[in-house]
Amino acid sequence: MKRNIFVVALEEIQREELETLRHSDQFEVHSLLSVKTAVESPQFSFDELLDQARQKLAAFDGSVDAIVAQWDFPTSVMVPILCREYDIPSPSVESVLKCEHKYWSRLEQQKVIPEVVPEFCAVDPFVENPLSQVTLDYPFWIKPVKAFSSHLGFRIENDEQFHAAIEEIRQGIRQLGDPFNEALRHAELPSHIQEMDGNSCIAEQIVSGVQGAPEGTVYRGEFNVHGIIAQPNSVNKEIPYDRLEYPSNLPERIHREMIDVSRRFLEHIGYDNGCFNAEFMWDEAQDKLWLIEVNTRISQSHSEIFIMVDGMSNHEVAVDIAFGERPSLANRQGVAAVAAKCYIPYEHRDGIVKRVPSEAQIEALTQRFPGTKVRIDVEPGTRLGELMHQDNFCYRLGTLYVAGEDHDQIEERYRACLEALEFEIEPIE
Repeated sequence: MKRNIFVVALEEIQREELETLRHSDQFEVHSLLSVKTAVESPQFSFDELLDQARQKLAAFDGSVDAIVAQWDFPTSVMVPILCREYDIPSPSVESVLKCEHKYWSRLEQQKVIPEVVPEFCAVDPFVENPLSQVTLDYPFWIKPVKAFSSHLGFRIENDEQFHAAIEEIRQGIRQLGDPFNEALRHAELPSHIQEMDGNSCIAEQIVSGVQGAPEGTVYRGEFNVHGIIAQPNSVNKEIPYDRLEYPSNLPERIHREMIDVSRRFLEHIGYDNGCFNAEFMWDEAQDKLWLIEVNTRISQSHSEIFIMVDGMSNHEVAVDIAFGERPSLANRQGVAAVAAKCYIPYEHRDGIVKRVPSEAQIEALTQRFPGTKVRIDVEPGTRLGELMHQDNFCYRLGTLYVAGEDHDQIEERYRACLEALEFEIEPIE
């Protein structure tokens, strides 16, 4: 009898990715909540989403053998709660929240890996004088303790910028802060975290460098890394990053340090029977490693490039753990030595999309560069300012998947693809 896997917010492309797993003929994959509901909804209640998921699982005529998370909050917190209720291996809700709550996570990191933690402090944006809480010198970065990407994140260089950012944060923080508070009520919180809830902020020292991200698992206390992703400097100097490359070409000693730091932190918070990816910044000039954040899931952003290089999606390890089995991933069995997920950026002001690349242009690229895939996320009539989950520094018009023999070839092909893909966007004054 086939086992049943539920993936929250499963897209069709991910259903295809799951077909690359070793025993894909031995299980059925089901979507638990839609992408629109669990990922793209501008307003939502965490508890209502949780109840919707519970109702669908309860109505299912069959066994619930695995529940997999591949997206950020709310999915990342919802899945451990559901797994606990169905006796499926999963990290504790508390250990997940110690990663999800940016301020709580920094406090826990400081206890065990202080050498990679930037200076930080908590800021309540609703007090009369929020600036009085800041202990950092300018410039610094301020953001909510829970946010999508860099939404409501601001680089602050003076008092005027700080006050302007606080006003904008006050207007928008509850959109995610209120549902995050609902999630926090599913765990026992220390008093200092109760005071700095989902509608609070963290100010942090600004760090720079090249990003690297080990992705791995903890299974019954056994820590393992199955791949390291790199985020090289952007080909466009106006934006900080534009692609993910696998495997990483950072120095091996930096790989070892990232892995060691990740292991020590996850052991400290008691994280077990789950997947993770940890984001780091390596300042090469200072030879200094910084931890940015730890995500409590596989990254669906990495799945396609794992398939291109290893021949198998990273969903494999998430499914293994959910089934209570030791996780493993194929190694270098794919079609490319190096693969990259590249964004199609538009770093100008808001606008209306008038024209997107034609099918003929896209087909020509895939013929010119074997292994290339193009995914356009906008269409004529799309207003960029209404796109969900965008960075403050640019809009993302789509995604390129590029294969190559080495990292230099990846960059060359990425530049060529950007030049070949023609968009027409009418600016909005």
